[in-house]
Amino acid sequence: MADDLLRAPIFGSGASFSDLLKQAAVSPPPGNGIDKPLHVPEGTTVLAIRYLDGVIVAGDRRATEGFQISHRSIEKVFAADDMSAVAIAGAAGPAVEMVRLLQTELEHYEKVEGERLTLEGKANKLSQMIRANLPAALQGLVVVPLFAGFDEARNVGRIFKYDVTGGRYEEDDYHATGSGGKDARSSLKKRYNHGLTRDEVVKIAIEALFDAADEDVGTGGPDLVRDIFPTVVSITVDGTLEIPEDDIRALFNELISERREQMLLPHEHTVDVRRPRRGS
Repeated sequence: MADDLLRAPIFGSGASFSDLLKQAAVSPPPGNGIDKPLHVPEGTTVLAIRYLDGVIVAGDRRATEGFQISHRSIEKVFAADDMSAVAIAGAAGPAVEMVRLLQTELEHYEKVEGERLTLEGKANKLSQMIRANLPAALQGLVVVPLFAGFDEARNVGRIFKYDVTGGRYEEDDYHATGSGGKDARSSLKKRYNHGLTRDEVVKIAIEALFDAADEDVGTGGPDLVRDIFPTVVSITVDGTLEIPEDDIRALFNELISERREQMLLPHEHTVDVRRPRRGS
């Protein structure tokens, strides 16, 4: 009997780190509320694409405050654990804190239970955190991440998107969110098809981010001067792997060369916008 008491966790089952904090009465100090709009760094365009062996997650590196660039090399793609990743969009500060809490939650669960939480369980955990952020979202601190991972039970990559209330929705093939999400989705829609390899989906992800940056002021394209490029992470049965920056740089250089050649091609039906000559 005494041994059972010693082995029992102090605070309930202990499987949830968030529940542990609540039972221990650990909470942030009360705030005074926000009575005017805040200009906080915001994440912009992130995307995820399924392919034959798993899924990739990618994001640009720019953060903005209103109409100003607040950060040129912010990280927006994070490994949640060995088999999943989160890409953040929205208010950068709360989004990064949410990712850190999710990482701690998953690590805590695995240590207590002795096994990994299922992919759907991880997606549900993130959904609960987004729902808990709703009061802050109503004050302008919106966080809408993108979650993807490899489902070991189904042996397939899966993608989950969310709304501001914590609603969770699964996407079959690809998704993009953030200020340039619509432009990125339009690009992916034209290029995606089933049966793609990792190298192929990385290339269309690069093209989608490039197209989004071309249309959306809040999305950062490749910064060739500062040598800053988007982050791309692949997730397969072997775990998470960040695509080397040299590979991303080479793909962007190739893409820029292709686009430059397209712009230099002669165009038919050229319109002469010069003023007409007198007497003509």
